[in-house]
Amino acid sequence: MSTIVFVPGQRWISNTESELGLGIVVEIANRRVEISFPAAGEQRTYAMENAPISRVQYEVGQQVMTESEQAVTIVDVIDNNGCFIYNATDENGEQVIVPELDLSSFVQFSKPQDRLFAGQIDKNRAFRLRCETLEQIRHQQLSSVRGLLGARVQLLPHQLYIASEAANRYAPRVLLADEVGLGKTIEAGLIIHQQLITGRSKRVLVVVPDSLLHQWLVEMLRRFNLFFTILDEQRCQGLEEFGDLSEEFDDPFMMDDHADNNFNPFDSAQLVLCTLSFLRDNPARHAQAMAAEWDLLVVDEAHHLEWSEQQVSPAYSTIEALAKQARGLLLLTATPEQLGVASHFARLRLLDPDRYYDLPTFIEEEKNHQPVNALVQELLAEDAQQRMQNNANLLAQLTDYLGQDTVAELATAINSDDGAGFTLAVEAVISQLLDRHGTGRVLFRNTRSSVAGFPERCLQHYPLVSPARYVAACSSADANAVTIEQQLAPEFILGPNWIVEDPRVEWLSDWLKQHRSEKVLVICAKADTALDLEEHLRLRGGVHSAVFHEGLSLVARDRAAAYFADDEEGAQVLICSEIGSEGRNFQFSHHLVLFDLPLNPDLLEQRIGRLDRIGQRHTVELHVPYYQDSAQQVLLRWYHEGINAFERTCPAGLALYQEFEQSLLQCLTQQEQSAELEQLIENTKARTAETLQALQQGRDRLLELNSCNHEQADAIVEAMVEEERRQELTGYMEKVFDQFGVDQEHHSAAAVILRPGDHMINHTFPGLTDDAVTATYSREVALSREDMQFLSWEHPMVTGAMDMVLSGDFGNTAFCTLKLPPLKAGTVILEAIFIVQCTAPGELQLQRHLPLTPVRIVVDSNNSNLSNVLTTAHLEKLGQKVAKRSAQDLVRHARPQISTMVNTAEQLAEQQKDNILTSAAEAMQSEQTAELQRLTALAKVNPNIRQQELDYLKAVNVKAQRYLQGAQLKLDAVRIALVI
Repeated sequence: MSTIVFVPGQRWISNTESELGLGIVVEIANRRVEISFPAAGEQRTYAMENAPISRVQYEVGQQVMTESEQAVTIVDVIDNNGCFIYNATDENGEQVIVPELDLSSFVQFSKPQDRLFAGQIDKNRAFRLRCETLEQIRHQQLSSVRGLLGARVQLLPHQLYIASEAANRYAPRVLLADEVGLGKTIEAGLIIHQQLITGRSKRVLVVVPDSLLHQWLVEMLRRFNLFFTILDEQRCQGLEEFGDLSEEFDDPFMMDDHADNNFNPFDSAQLVLCTLSFLRDNPARHAQAMAAEWDLLVVDEAHHLEWSEQQVSPAYSTIEALAKQARGLLLLTATPEQLGVASHFARLRLLDPDRYYDLPTFIEEEKNHQPVNALVQELLAEDAQQRMQNNANLLAQLTDYLGQDTVAELATAINSDDGAGFTLAVEAVISQLLDRHGTGRVLFRNTRSSVAGFPERCLQHYPLVSPARYVAACSSADANAVTIEQQLAPEFILGPNWIVEDPRVEWLSDWLKQHRSEKVLVICAKADTALDLEEHLRLRGGVHSAVFHEGLSLVARDRAAAYFADDEEGAQVLICSEIGSEGRNFQFSHHLVLFDLPLNPDLLEQRIGRLDRIGQRHTVELHVPYYQDSAQQVLLRWYHEGINAFERTCPAGLALYQEFEQSLLQCLTQQEQSAELEQLIENTKARTAETLQALQQGRDRLLELNSCNHEQADAIVEAMVEEERRQELTGYMEKVFDQFGVDQEHHSAAAVILRPGDHMINHTFPGLTDDAVTATYSREVALSREDMQFLSWEHPMVTGAMDMVLSGDFGNTAFCTLKLPPLKAGTVILEAIFIVQCTAPGELQLQRHLPLTPVRIVVDSNNSNLSNVLTTAHLEKLGQKVAKRSAQDLVRHARPQISTMVNTAEQLAEQQKDNILTSAAEAMQSEQTAELQRLTALAKVNPNIRQQELDYLKAVNVKAQRYLQGAQLKLDAVRIALVI
């Protein structure tokens, strides 16, 4: 190994801070060398023995820049007392003398071969990590469930099916109308997440009722890692004021962003969340929202947008204008049965006003679906084969709808003894009926009766003696002295010292002592009640408890939920207020104490829904303490005996409440078990049965089947389970953390604590704050421990780490030695990793056919192609690390040879590139042509196919082919191996 000699004027580059550019040796003293980096205005002092720097020497034929920004080509290199003098020619062919001191300092060695020749050689494990990252990204881009993996949600087939169906469309415009508790918000979040991950959408606007604003913000962040910006009047004014003051800022980038006096706050973020009232009541803000471009508009509680043929509400007009401007539209709404025909039509008008233009026409078209629906019912019957044998008209009807060729296989199978064959033929015919004549292309609606996996529910109620003060207050001659709400929440009658008098408190304390091993969720109406109750149980009852209410910060809520979820040292009971429990999943518990009862049936269902969820393994036990002969008992009986709201869901609960509201309120006021109450319960019970029967008979099987194809949905779940590859992800991220200096500490079997290390390569790491971050790779743990980050292949920390590995020069050079008997000692081997790049708009989805594709080429010093002989496994197993100084010397010595080998590798890679592009073009053409033909044929019989979709597919085909032709081959990494 040669001895390093530092001479003032030499040019060196930092191995650890290559962004500093070319440095100049300015002083050597006391075994230290001082180097100035003019490009960055920095100066560094290194110990001469182990300075992390590399000598820069340009070779003959290279083009370089001088300090005067003149491009020259080197023709000769002269060593003059330790410094280089370059003989070169300029653009006119004239000879130029360039001392190395006159070289431009603004130089970055980013190409692998340039870094290699500049002596910037990385460790082999960094090279391996870079190659592994390329393979992982390729795998994800090819995944059929890309965009669905990163969500912190249960793998529920109906939700994933809807998300996959809608998100894979161009500019999806759909109505999500699942029954309460089936997760419309999660479905919308999955669609948004997949659209963003795949690049189909970049800008999203979500409009919600005032009461749901922060719930949406938290849900999008906690479940999908989506950081939405809330826009209200105060923030808009702040943004506009900041824009007006832009001239006072020195940062030119900030000035560019805000220099326009007409700065639009809706352009300040990619993901925006605001309330409907904010847009409705502020025409100027609505105009600004209209002026911004949106790839996707999402509207929650859309059934509150009032519309009729005679009158359109301001709220409806507000959304209608935005819906016309946005490319995609998601409407979250109540089920059509609750809406009524006119209201349902009003929602569909927003999705496609050209298709749904007239209410009477729509009503007539809906009737036309009934014969198709009846046919599906016949095909799904258990004795379908026998029915078709006995009724030839069924096959004739199918032939009319689908054509003889489509039903030929079914016609043969009708009289066959092959039951399995008949079943397959029926499934194929149903699929065709749904595709051509189904109603669900713009509407998805799942019902609890069609979705399996919900637990049983059991009510246990506990009569208690009413306190004297409560009885006296409710018996007051002043009818207005006590409200219904106060009677249902007695603590507001009993006053500040209610804890001592309320028998519900003593009952709850005793019950918890008898069930110490059980996790119990307690829900009450108000935060003050929850706070008082938790303090009493913790201090006086000796109960491990936590409180959860809307007044807590997000971090405090997460801590309370995590304390409750902890099996070993956690809280036995979590006491929630009404709003504080919204959107949370506590299904690891199956005991719910309803400390009071809400007057709204939907609110009661929302409470129970915290535990009554798919995946709950136990019967949900509902515990209701109540005062005898009080409004509490009246409401309990009406809920239980009238609409059976405790032991089953009642989709018509709110409608029934509105129908019987006056009679119920009158009975609540009377309190005693009167004949009026008995009659009310009987009337409600009868009406409930009628309503549920009507809903059941009105179920549209076409719509249900379109909303969840169970076979496809199960396939999506299976694909997601396989794609999660937890062990592989764990191993990959451990390597990343180790390479970039992130400290890892064991937390539990499925979790790890991450914090910035003392020797981090970069100043920051994606998703890592100054405080420790607890993360888990387990979906099951993440669902119960929302205080932990859920690391998946699509988590921002993981994708950010991958970008960090590939966006710079990390690991794109390496050197090793190996013993390989077939080859002579001294043989140089080049392993080159190329990638086929095709930069194109995300909406074209070229990555599905041409993902980030690594091309590995291995050549030796004889320019022989060893790619198929010397595998990656061989090099990993046989390769031995080499001291960096030795590697630099060896590379410098073999530079001409290596340059030739790089050229040979590029020629071999070009041949593979052509094959890769040809295959990608053929696959893309085949898929897009088939889909275009299918949709064109369907458009003739199913008006739900938009002409815009057909035009888009045609345009995409042309664009994609053009972008593919521009694909380039790029050398991404090189490794030199020396046979010894």
